[in-house]
Amino acid sequence: MGSYAYKYCMCFTRKFRSPDAQPPPDVRAAHLSFASDAHALRRFVAGVQGESPADVDRILAMLSGGHSHGIARLVTRSPAASTPTLEDFFAFLFSPDLNPPIAHQVHQDMSAPFSHYFVFTGHNSYLTGNQLNSDSSDVPIVKALQRGVRVIELDMWPNPSKDNVDILHGGTLTAPVEMIKCLKSIKEYAFCASNYPLVITLEDHLTSDLQAKVATMLTETFGDLLFVPNPDPMKEFPSPASLMKRIIISTKPPQEYKEFLKAENNRSGSGNIAELPDQGSLRRIDSNADESDGKDELDEQDEEDSDEDDPKFQQDTACEYRKLITIQAGKPKGHLRDALKVDPDKVRRLSLSETQLAKATISHGAEVIRFTQKNILRVYPKGTRVNSSNYDPMNAWTHGAQMVAFNMQGHDKALRLMQGFFRANGGCGYVKKPDFLLRTGPNGEVFDPKASLPVKKTLKVKVYMGDGWRMDFSKTHFDAFSPPDFYTRVGIAGVKADSVMKKTRVIEDQWVPMWDEEFTFLLTVPELALLRVEVQEYDMSEKHDFGGQTVLPVWELKQGIRAVPLHDRKGVRYKSVRLLMRFDFV
Repeated sequence: MGSYAYKYCMCFTRKFRSPDAQPPPDVRAAHLSFASDAHALRRFVAGVQGESPADVDRILAMLSGGHSHGIARLVTRSPAASTPTLEDFFAFLFSPDLNPPIAHQVHQDMSAPFSHYFVFTGHNSYLTGNQLNSDSSDVPIVKALQRGVRVIELDMWPNPSKDNVDILHGGTLTAPVEMIKCLKSIKEYAFCASNYPLVITLEDHLTSDLQAKVATMLTETFGDLLFVPNPDPMKEFPSPASLMKRIIISTKPPQEYKEFLKAENNRSGSGNIAELPDQGSLRRIDSNADESDGKDELDEQDEEDSDEDDPKFQQDTACEYRKLITIQAGKPKGHLRDALKVDPDKVRRLSLSETQLAKATISHGAEVIRFTQKNILRVYPKGTRVNSSNYDPMNAWTHGAQMVAFNMQGHDKALRLMQGFFRANGGCGYVKKPDFLLRTGPNGEVFDPKASLPVKKTLKVKVYMGDGWRMDFSKTHFDAFSPPDFYTRVGIAGVKADSVMKKTRVIEDQWVPMWDEEFTFLLTVPELALLRVEVQEYDMSEKHDFGGQTVLPVWELKQGIRAVPLHDRKGVRYKSVRLLMRFDFV
């Protein structure tokens, strides 16, 4: 037991005793239930905690490999092993490395088409801050890759002398960075956090000669890492498993390449232009167009409008540039129902702003889901988010959008949800869509996110205690005159029916708060539900202080008593701060 002294009124000192972390009653009861059995820890990990045999062996191997938690001797398989003490058993349970709340390995089927996965996607990945006047740099790209982001966006513009390519946010005061510098950093860090494919989405504002230069830069920089697709139109996207450690390009195909293919077909006796890719002709309509009825068209103007109809972008484009495009991209032209039509002979990527998606899901929700079962839908922040804030991703996820592009510079609640979502599946940046988003009924019916659904699962969450702030923060970080007064907020982010937040009582003047409170959550769509956990330090007169947070995918939660590490606002894990919690599904 330690003590902390705080000064107040200039000359007086108050001392507070801070007990060391003690096992809560449930941990003591669990220890008593097997204390006389030498093999009980293995059975506890496998039975009460619900670990698979492979995970049991992994945990035991980690312990016997010299992991310094003082309990390696307790998990030996020898019949003569000593009985674990309560302290050792508690140390095991309260270790996030040995007893994590979710798995750290890729465990989902990765052999399905690319369109069957949600993909961790960045927006304007090169910006260091806001969308108007921050610097462009390769540094935020590297940070995103280190976090497991699998889609990097680069906006390509001619440099001032028109002889090279810069990366910047066009039409703003953002400072440029040379494209080659970004590409070299991407090559170095592409697979530092995940071996699954990295997608580079290119916003192309280049002349044909610079497009040819980009093709050369891509092939020379990435070499064998760059995936070059078959020239025939894709009827189905390849799987993430088939593209391990490959870099793939997604952008609008230059219009000239279609003419080249048409000529080749004519030369070989085939003039079937219907087989040619037509995504390059997609562009956003003008909101003042006479034919707009205001109901079925996408009329929002934004910063990502295509330049492809400008004649200077339509002359002598090098075919080598087009040949590198695996995921052909486009934007909606004319009626929304036409943009969402599924072509059985080829697949493509469609981009919508968050506002356009909101309109589309109101009027054509079923069509959006059908489109995303085979094709790729990318959603990006609306242009007014100049401070690099983000939007609620749930509407996009519930309609099957694979690439929900986020500003990784905007450290807000929405980004924390995104980071938590992609902790699933070992943090590889790919999460398999739930089956209900991939199914089509006999009459063409698909999942309806707006429908009233029955409760599918009940999640019980118990918050036992927390520790680690005394190691990671100074004693006056939260309060200059006393130890902190912590409470925990626990809740669900998901479909509207499932979303709720609850909180524990405040524990006053304790660095090691003991709450021992249980909460129940009724879930109608647990496959897309996220568990939000946030610790606050209560302040009567000012805004409450932030004490840590995490977001965990509900469908990945391991049952039983778990050590849950907390992160700062940016999603960086604290060294010591953690909660002891229990998860049970009914």
